Amino acid sequence: MIAFVLGLALALALVAAKVRYLGFPAQKPADYSGQGPEFDLRRHLDGPILCEGVVYGPTGRVVSRFTGDFLAQWEGNSGTMTEEFRYDSGATQSRRWSFKLANDGSIAADAPDLVGSGHGMQQGSGVNLRYRIRLPEDSGGHVLAVTDWMYLMENGAIINRSQFRKFGFLVAELVATMRPKEAA
Repeated sequence: MIAFVLGLALALALVAAKVRYLGFPAQKPADYSGQGPEFDLRRHLDGPILCEGVVYGPTGRVVSRFTGDFLAQWEGNSGTMTEEFRYDSGATQSRRWSFKLANDGSIAADAPDLVGSGHGMQQGSGVNLRYRIRLPEDSGGHVLAVTDWMYLMENGAIINRSQFRKFGFLVAELVATMRPKEAA
């Protein structure tokens, strides 16, 4: 029995080490330094933006699809982005982000459903944000740790991948594309 418990503890420690040091959350902004195109939030997340994506549950199956209309605006290094989401269930969600971009590329982010502030960095073709978000009460009101990565493509599209964790365990993942909305 002791050998089983020790084996289980070792297996869990190895999985935790893999996630922390080798997996998606282990990426660093410097991994994208020198890679182009150069991602600048003020330029690439500006104006009306169309977003389309899916949310995967903890088993890796799609649990939701969504579209979103965003409007991002910047004054110098301060910006806001409003997001209006429509889910395949018929549900809607709104969020308003506030961003402050420092000259070194570091980012401070705030939104009403964040617990504390988000922090990140833009470097090369990637942008990383980490924050804690409180889910709506009808979704359990849980606080999740989020690792959010955005990658700028050559054509100006942005691929967004986010992982949501509770007590270190992956509970959801989001993959979305964002691109400037075409003028009507």
